[in-house]
Amino acid sequence: MENGVLGIRVWAGLFGVEGVVVEDVVFDPDEELVVCSVRPWKREQNRCGVCRRRCARYDAGEGLRRWRALDLGAVRAVLEAEAPRVRCEDHGVVVASVPWARHDARHTRSFDDTVAWLAVACSKSTVTVLMRTGWRTVGAIVKRVCADVDAVTDRLDGLRRIGIDEISYKKGQKYLTVVVDHDSGHLVWAEPGRNAATVAKFFDALGADRGRRLTHVSADGAHWISSVVRERAPQAVICADPFHVVSWATKCLDDVRRETWNIARRAAGGTQQLGSRVGRDYNASRGDAKTIQRARWALWKNPEDLTAKQTAQIAWIATSSPRLHRAYLLKEGLRHVFKLGSEGGKQALRTWLAWTSRCRIPVFVELGRRIRRHLPAIHATLDHGLTNARIESVNTKIRLITRVAFGFKDPDALIALAMLALGGYRPALPGRN
Repeated sequence: MENGVLGIRVWAGLFGVEGVVVEDVVFDPDEELVVCSVRPWKREQNRCGVCRRRCARYDAGEGLRRWRALDLGAVRAVLEAEAPRVRCEDHGVVVASVPWARHDARHTRSFDDTVAWLAVACSKSTVTVLMRTGWRTVGAIVKRVCADVDAVTDRLDGLRRIGIDEISYKKGQKYLTVVVDHDSGHLVWAEPGRNAATVAKFFDALGADRGRRLTHVSADGAHWISSVVRERAPQAVICADPFHVVSWATKCLDDVRRETWNIARRAAGGTQQLGSRVGRDYNASRGDAKTIQRARWALWKNPEDLTAKQTAQIAWIATSSPRLHRAYLLKEGLRHVFKLGSEGGKQALRTWLAWTSRCRIPVFVELGRRIRRHLPAIHATLDHGLTNARIESVNTKIRLITRVAFGFKDPDALIALAMLALGGYRPALPGRN
């Protein structure tokens, strides 16, 4: 490389580094990469890699080390420099800090930031092929970039209305507990687990003072959420999510439909044999049993969304199976409660509860008792109109991120990717303002 201030500045700009002296740039034909030899400015030397405090030099470490940089056109590029170790009073013997890379990283900051931006905006294959790196390496990079964001950003500051929910991220009952800010719509906290201890971790991170500033908390009625909220933020109004409450009634309706279907199957002419295999007979529903079996989606859908065929199915159920139709009306009655809201919704809920107590359908009688146990939270929802809609929207995006993040070795990388994508602090591409 020709010496000169202009050449040094050009190469430093191309590699996206500051606070360094470019000593040499060579092309390695064997490995087909550009090697840029650098050293930090004197004032940047002998600093702790964790806290960047000035420290005494300990030893030369492993000698020369390389950091992967952004490609120069179609050619891979690396920075090469000494990596001495220093002795820090707080962190012991660690590798000295370098201005172009994060601690314990083998990639430059520009490379890390670019990979993190691509991981948020692009598909898995796009990131790995374009950046020529493995997907697990992407996970480690995403965690480093997210940790940098968290170090300068307090995601939990200013929270007033939050929603708490859980989402499955892996087979085997693996769940994340997520917290979303209702006012901004941003994901502010996530942690593996689905129990009271996990929610308690959130309130530990929030702190007692900020916990007392919470005004509303929406959830799905799970005791492991509400019990911790009542203990750690007793002043907050707990709101039951209407979607989950109505889903309780939908499940009861499906239980009644299944029971009615089984009765129709056992009746004369309710089934027909299709054949046998490995000593077992296979029967299919026919007649009324077949009609009830195929009415499942019509019973689940909202009346205003029914097709002409599904409307005819509901009309047939009203005349042929009054008990199943009564269960359908109970489900729709509960949904109507939340459509009314406020005092009208409370009055409709009282009427609905009286109906369930005398409906002679055991699962709905038990549902009525369950609704009474959650009555304060449901009344709060009717008064304030707070739902988990924002949380469900975030959960849908996390499910997509979960599919993209398949291959990460731990949930922390998934959480970091979700935080970068949904937390309101997306990484910026290097060189862009």
